[in-house]
Amino acid sequence: MTDISAGSALATRRRVGHAVYQHRALSKAGLSERLFALLFSGLVYPQIWEDPEVDIEAMQLAEGHRIVTIASGGCNVLAYLTTSPARIDAVDLNATHVALNRLKLAAMRHLPGQRDVARFFGGAGTGHNAQAYDRFIAPHLDAPTRAYWDGRDLLGRRRIAVFDRDFYRTGLLGFCIASAHRVAKLHGVDPGEIMTSRSIGDQRRFFREYLSPLFDKPLIRLVTAQKASLFGLGIPPAQYDALVTAGDGTMASVLKARLEKLTCDFALKDNYFAWQAFARRYPAEGEAALPHYLEPEHFPAIRANADRVVVHNANFIDLLAEKSAASVDRYVLLDAQDWMTDAQLNQLWSEITRTAADGARVIFRTAAAPTLLPGRVSDAILDRWDYRETQSRELSARDRSAIYGGFHLYVKR
Repeated sequence: MTDISAGSALATRRRVGHAVYQHRALSKAGLSERLFALLFSGLVYPQIWEDPEVDIEAMQLAEGHRIVTIASGGCNVLAYLTTSPARIDAVDLNATHVALNRLKLAAMRHLPGQRDVARFFGGAGTGHNAQAYDRFIAPHLDAPTRAYWDGRDLLGRRRIAVFDRDFYRTGLLGFCIASAHRVAKLHGVDPGEIMTSRSIGDQRRFFREYLSPLFDKPLIRLVTAQKASLFGLGIPPAQYDALVTAGDGTMASVLKARLEKLTCDFALKDNYFAWQAFARRYPAEGEAALPHYLEPEHFPAIRANADRVVVHNANFIDLLAEKSAASVDRYVLLDAQDWMTDAQLNQLWSEITRTAADGARVIFRTAAAPTLLPGRVSDAILDRWDYRETQSRELSARDRSAIYGGFHLYVKR
């Protein structure tokens, strides 16, 4: 278990900076990158924004697999445990995400039962979760993780007390969603009203009549044209540039298309991502689909397998460099490659190829639709991998999170 005692906001900012800095500090682009690194040094994702059911199908996860994944909010790591892998190495540059993942794993192991887990991570305004943490979880945490959750926020409150309120309204992602609601209401639209829909037809009408016109408003077009406007989604400047190419050259059109997919392609009862975006909460049990790790039927497997996860505050490439050849079966890169230079991509895929077992699978998402590897990663490396283009398109269409332009699956030849 990698130590996070040095994982302060400053240390996180340095790690993130190493990943995203591509321009001189005093240039306009360099200043934007440094602002992103500053904002990314705290909690960004209270909930990971990738669909784990798509991941599990794409990777054909099964008992005994060895997985290396970016941790982020930890929801997907827990979902993967339902397949009984041999080991999951969860990696993140952000020390807060590391503390969150270790908290979730300890809660799965030590809270009395599934309903306690659901109340802790799925509810809001319970008022008892901090007490449950003190009694059942805290004694089993490593010292740095316990110090983080016992520490104080800017208002002097214990950090763990956020689970007594509404954890999912915090972090950069929570702030970004809240800001979007406020801007919509300034224009006379309450996004939460979509939750009264009784069919996909109702959802589509709401999008067409209320949400779609917002993206023609001058204020919204002006704000979304600024790269910093998407920092709350964890999108750095380099990824913003990739994302804007997916539409007509304006970010407003891209966001409109992504919101249309979230709103219109999946019934609300099947999409907890839409619940977080519009209702600002998870469904109550039985009300609609929950994240994989909060569904009651998955709890026994997750609890039994939770000790198979090791969480690292480290760089993905550095972790792979420590592994033996042919020692990993599955890789989950999320959208991290959108941040990378060609040199970083080649270094990453060199280590992936070296450590990949026969038949290994790599999945990742991109802001724009196409895979970003051809022409950037050397042919000598890519020739050892088979890109499943048709399957990737099919899986991308089924990704309920809806925010990405493309989902991509590579299989080692």
